Amino acid sequence: MSNITLREVHSKKDLKKFVTFPFNLYKDSKYWVPPIIADEMATLSKDQNPVFEHAEARFFLAYKENTIVGRVAAIINRSETEQQNLKKMRFGWFDTIDDLEVSKALLKQVEDIGKANNLEFIEGPVGFSNLDKVGALTEGFDEIGTMVTWYNYSYYPKHFEALGFAPEKEYLESRFYMSQLGDLRFMKAHDLVVKRYGYKAGNYTTTKELMPYLDEMFELFNHSYKELSTFVPISKKQQAYFKKKFINFVNPEYIKFVFDKDDKMIAFAVVLPSFSEALQKVKGKLFPFGFLKLLKAKKHSNTMLFYLIGVDPKYHNKGVPAVIFYEFNKTFQKDKIETCYRTPELINNTASLQIWKDFNAEVIKRRKTFKKIIN
Repeated sequence: MSNITLREVHSKKDLKKFVTFPFNLYKDSKYWVPPIIADEMATLSKDQNPVFEHAEARFFLAYKENTIVGRVAAIINRSETEQQNLKKMRFGWFDTIDDLEVSKALLKQVEDIGKANNLEFIEGPVGFSNLDKVGALTEGFDEIGTMVTWYNYSYYPKHFEALGFAPEKEYLESRFYMSQLGDLRFMKAHDLVVKRYGYKAGNYTTTKELMPYLDEMFELFNHSYKELSTFVPISKKQQAYFKKKFINFVNPEYIKFVFDKDDKMIAFAVVLPSFSEALQKVKGKLFPFGFLKLLKAKKHSNTMLFYLIGVDPKYHNKGVPAVIFYEFNKTFQKDKIETCYRTPELINNTASLQIWKDFNAEVIKRRKTFKKIIN
């Protein structure tokens, strides 16, 4: 008989236990990157994250002899299950010791909630939407994580498959070097496509200059990603929440827009400095000195993460990436950026893969979601 018990999170005190469990699980890992505890608490708090206007989540901790040994979030996104009629039970924030019985207990709880809500399958690890973290690592366990991805030990995929889950979606993470950019074919096409289509680049040096364009960027995000099988639209309130959440991490010069000849936004790209090593040093706490370490990383990192990139589908195959990367090349050369990483991209997102096909990027990580039919 199993000696594992599950307890649902109901109090702020228990939510903090949920958020901080990985700090113990990964304390000996060189590759795990801690979240900011306060940010993670806000993301999972119904009174702070507007996603809860159309999503439900229940959080569970697994105990063994009064010691926390696992956690999981059971998520239903009503925009997905009702408006899109996709009967999907999501799970995320999944972490466990290497004990199959713990994984079994946690995922059985998710399955029971899915069945009670007449849902047809479970899929995870995923968050609430496309702007949350996604997927369990299946390759690249010896590469440092990022602030926008989950890290996990190599036994996680084995647990999923042992419990009847099959790989569902695959994501790639890649690395390339700035020294490659200047020689790329589309960089040389910049002047031609600007002259042919009348494209205009949007470059900004202050947050105040940038802010008026962010709503239009999110609308374009919804439009450019809507064909993906994973997509759930981002509401106006969520857009405001993400603006507030990320604006302090973004150097305004690292957001680029492309406008057509009529000044309509047709493309965007958001790049973040790599905060991985700084986040490992601050150990989840901004105070008293954590924010200073993050500020230093923001100003002086020579490594960047391509966080989001989107192009209006009408402008696919019309040279828009040439404008984006021409502008980034100028900025990155000024700031002596050396290395760039691509955050997880769906392997069948052909539009995105087309953007990157000339980069000769090295795939350094693969991650997958896992699916199980339950009804």
